[in-house]
Amino acid sequence: MFSSVCLRPVWFVSWFLIAWSVTAADVPKDYPIRPVRMVNPYPPGGSSDPMCRTLAEALTRSLGQQFVVDNRGGGNGNIGTDVVAKANPDGYTLLFVAGSAFTINPFVYNSLPFDYKRHFAPIGLFASVPNILVVNPSLPARTLSDFIDYVRARPGQVNFASAGNGSTMHLSAELFQKMTGTKMQHIPYVSPGQATLDTIANRTQLIFHLVAAVAPHVRAGKLHGISVLAPSRSGVLPEIPTTQEAGLPGLESAAWYLILAPKGTSKTIIAKLNKEINRSLQEVGLRKRIIDMGGNPLGGTPKDADDMVDAEAKKWSEIVKLAGVKLG
Repeated sequence: MFSSVCLRPVWFVSWFLIAWSVTAADVPKDYPIRPVRMVNPYPPGGSSDPMCRTLAEALTRSLGQQFVVDNRGGGNGNIGTDVVAKANPDGYTLLFVAGSAFTINPFVYNSLPFDYKRHFAPIGLFASVPNILVVNPSLPARTLSDFIDYVRARPGQVNFASAGNGSTMHLSAELFQKMTGTKMQHIPYVSPGQATLDTIANRTQLIFHLVAAVAPHVRAGKLHGISVLAPSRSGVLPEIPTTQEAGLPGLESAAWYLILAPKGTSKTIIAKLNKEINRSLQEVGLRKRIIDMGGNPLGGTPKDADDMVDAEAKKWSEIVKLAGVKLG
C-alpha cells in the first residue's frame, strides 16, 4: 500500500508535465507547420482581393507555408467574418477584412452574429485606400471650394451615386453634407461599377469612390477629380489635392484593411504574424505594389488596430445615426 507521501512526487510530476504541455502548446515556435487559411469576406475580384493576395503571398514567402486566400463573400462582409469568429483559435484561420465590418456594419444592421471585442484578436493593420470625390466633367466646379458653393446654391438638386445605403460611398457623402451644411440627393445602386458608369454618363453628378477604382476614368477625362479624402495625396493621382489642402480638414474616408485571428489565439502566434506583416511592409517591392493599387501601407501594433477600430466606430456611428441608415 502506498502512502499519500509516496504519491505526492508522482502527482507533482504529472501536474508539471500537463502544465508544460499547455505552455508548449501556447508557444508554437515552429508555427506555421501547415497551410494557413486567410478568409477574405468579400467576392473574388473586389477591391480587397488584390490587397489580401499581396499579403498572403508575402507571408507565404517569409514563413515557408502557404497562406491560402478563401473568399467568403456575402452580407457586406458579415458571412465570412462570422466564419472566422467561430473558427478554432489555433492560428490556422485568419481574417483579412475592411474596417467597415466593425466600424459601420454594427450600426446599420439590427444584429450581427459576431462582436469585435468578444470574438477577435487584432494582429495588425495592412493598408488603406482613400476615397476621392469625383464629378462629371460637365459640372462647372473644379475645386472643392467651387463644388461646395455649387451644391449650396442647389439644395436637393445635385445627385450623388453610391453602392447602396450604408456603403462607405454613401456615408462619405453624408459626412460631407454634415461638415458643409449642404443637401444632396442620394441615388443608391446595387454595384459600385454601375454607380460609376452612371456618373460618367451624367445620370448622377458625383460619386465618392475608392481612388483606385476611378483613377483610370479621371486620367481619361471621363471624370474630374475634386479632392482625395485622406491626410496625404494618392500615389495614383498625385495631382489631386487632399481635403485638408483644399480647406476641409476632417473630411476623410477610406477602405482600410486589418488582419485578425479568432479570440483566444496564442499571443506568440499573433506577435509572430505582426512582426512578419510589419517586416513585409518595409519591402520596397511590396510597398510599391500597394501604392500602385491606390493604397497607403500601414502596419503597427495590435493595439494600433484596436485604436483605429475604436476611433472609426465612434466617427461613423454618428454619421449612420444622422443619416438614419438601417439595413435590417
